[in-house]
Amino acid sequence: MKRLKRKKQNGGVVVNGNGSFTREPGCGRKQKLAEIHQALISDPVDIETLRRAAVSKGGLLTDELRRKVWPKLLNINIYDLPHKPGRDVRENHKDYNQVVLDVRRSMKRFPKGMPATERAVLQEQLIDIILKVLKRNTQLHYYQGYHDVAVTLLLVVGERMAIALLDTLSNYHLRDFMDPTMDSTKHILNYLMPILEQVDLELHDFMIRAEVGTIFALSWLITWYGHVLSEFKHTLRLYDFFLASHPLMPIYLAATIVLHREKEVKQTECDMAMVHHLLSRIPQDLPYELLIGRAQDLFEKYPPSLLAKRAALQSRKSLSISTFQAFQLSTLHQRPDSVLQRLTKAQGSTTSRHGLEAALPGDRGQLWRRGNRMVKMAVWGCPRHSGQPCSLWLRPPWTGDLRHYFNCSDVVKPVCSSPLVGLSSSLFHGHSLGHPPQTCGSLNPTSKHSLNHYSSPGSYSLFLH
Repeated sequence: MKRLKRKKQNGGVVVNGNGSFTREPGCGRKQKLAEIHQALISDPVDIETLRRAAVSKGGLLTDELRRKVWPKLLNINIYDLPHKPGRDVRENHKDYNQVVLDVRRSMKRFPKGMPATERAVLQEQLIDIILKVLKRNTQLHYYQGYHDVAVTLLLVVGERMAIALLDTLSNYHLRDFMDPTMDSTKHILNYLMPILEQVDLELHDFMIRAEVGTIFALSWLITWYGHVLSEFKHTLRLYDFFLASHPLMPIYLAATIVLHREKEVKQTECDMAMVHHLLSRIPQDLPYELLIGRAQDLFEKYPPSLLAKRAALQSRKSLSISTFQAFQLSTLHQRPDSVLQRLTKAQGSTTSRHGLEAALPGDRGQLWRRGNRMVKMAVWGCPRHSGQPCSLWLRPPWTGDLRHYFNCSDVVKPVCSSPLVGLSSSLFHGHSLGHPPQTCGSLNPTSKHSLNHYSSPGSYSLFLH
């Protein structure tokens, strides 16, 4: 068996460009808490420090921190969360019956000692969360085990944030599992044996002779181990790790678990049923921190790009892998929550109809709904480099300075002479606004009223050149 050169086990890690991490001299719990706090209040948020914290020993330490860090790792604005699902989310949904059956069978996933009435409420929320995400993303297909991911999120962050987190995970990290067939899932599982072959050829050959395949790791992969671990704290530790890592990291962890049980496997009768029975039951006393470190070492030494050169892995393109780099880049320019909260209050966000909008004078919450939401639609619908201007009619009457309705701290500097209204970087869906060579944000009045103050009816166009 090849022995990986082990780095000294420490508490800190360094983020590498390929989505991996290298450990560096550690720090105590207090220092880690301070670093996480500082990363969260930095502007932009220090995502790399948060990823290091999530991967390093102990992960994110507390659920309170997870509620702050998990959204940042997935580029989610906690002040712009989906509304709670209505009754209509269950109407005529093709997966409703299967989701209900799976959720009803998920009792062991809830904390021991939880009152039955409280668990029943959470199970109803779990059903709604799953159906809401599926209804928002008609290209996604439900699979058994999806509810194990959803319930982990629900128990930590609550219903609305769980919808946002699950939505993003479903479109990125879990995307390959949500095709209409299992072909993409099998493709991900196919990475397991090449990893074992690189590290321990004897173990690899034994498993090939036993014809055990990789199905024993299926539930590990598609539930992020939530279905097979009895201790919720271990599940949370792995979720910290996976949320901050490459989408294939769960399969690298699967390889480290098999390698960790090398002697047990080789001492088992070389029979498919016997080996499958052994491997499909994960010991509950695994040294998780050690295995996380080894999984990271495997990722660095045998990255997916190297393994994918094998013929068996070239026949299919993984959506989770192909979109990962762009997704990672999209997380790097987030504002801290204190700024997002202030901007949301100033702009009259619709995220809390009874809270944040009530803080705005008059009907500015309604104006934000009619204005900024329309701006987002216009920007997203525009061909960025087509050379054709895109126009959007903003419906007055508005009162006060128009800049009140936009984030003027993140303005796109105009290259034209028209009056400027600040445009929030969040409107551009992650595109860098540092030096936009072809972007000109301006409002051109089509009536005689002033840009700075007007209350009479009139029309204004937003042009993006």
